[in-house]
Amino acid sequence: MLDARPILFFDSGVGGLSILAPTRRAVPQAPIVYVADSAGFPYGVKDEAEIAGRVPALLGRLAERYAPRLIVIACNTASTIALAAVRYALDIPIVGTVPAIKPAAALSRTRTIGVLGTAATVRQAYVDDLAARFAADCHVIRHGSAALVTLAEAKLRGETVAPATVRDAVAPMLASPGADKLDTVALACTHFPLLADELALAFGPGVTFVDGGPGIARRVADLTRGQSFARTTPDVAVFTGAIGAGLEETLAKHGFGQCIPL
Repeated sequence: MLDARPILFFDSGVGGLSILAPTRRAVPQAPIVYVADSAGFPYGVKDEAEIAGRVPALLGRLAERYAPRLIVIACNTASTIALAAVRYALDIPIVGTVPAIKPAAALSRTRTIGVLGTAATVRQAYVDDLAARFAADCHVIRHGSAALVTLAEAKLRGETVAPATVRDAVAPMLASPGADKLDTVALACTHFPLLADELALAFGPGVTFVDGGPGIARRVADLTRGQSFARTTPDVAVFTGAIGAGLEETLAKHGFGQCIPL
């Protein structure tokens, strides 16, 4: 019997589309509900207590409404702060998105890597632990940028993003001690892969970028292996607050038949 339960993707905005894309390729038949917490956007400038309270409560409501077979928290900030609490509260598989420090360290030849995320993500003990476990022999340069999140959202709305604004946003990382040896950067915010071309220009040749998208897709495929899928309604994008101008057209291009308020 075919199963119409969706996979639910959750982010503060639309950065989670960078995680959704490889997952769609891995399980193209899966119905999708994408939730953007636009009423709480952006998470990266909020304190930990607010995120730790907001995310589990909101995902509890969403689980009741949409009865997903699996939830992907497509947000590094929410995952590094609230993943354990969400898993404790909900009796369904929860896949988090955490900084891709392990693959970054594996790729680095200079043993100097960057972790580029939001301020709330890069300061987390969760990131300390990942760096200690997987990049102990690396010089790890962290930088948090709220500006890049805003720029990624603007790009998805169809606005032009000036390369100079991206260069300015990452300038503190490039000016850090040892940054001349930087050869690999973990994009620790799901918004940032959406600025891949602009970031490549800002960092210049010789720097490789990695993110959690491919790993998340493999994990979702593993967790749903052998399950049946039925798409009885169009995939839907849900917003807790305002739907930004221009986003409905972008979401339609990503396969969403409708955008609705929560």
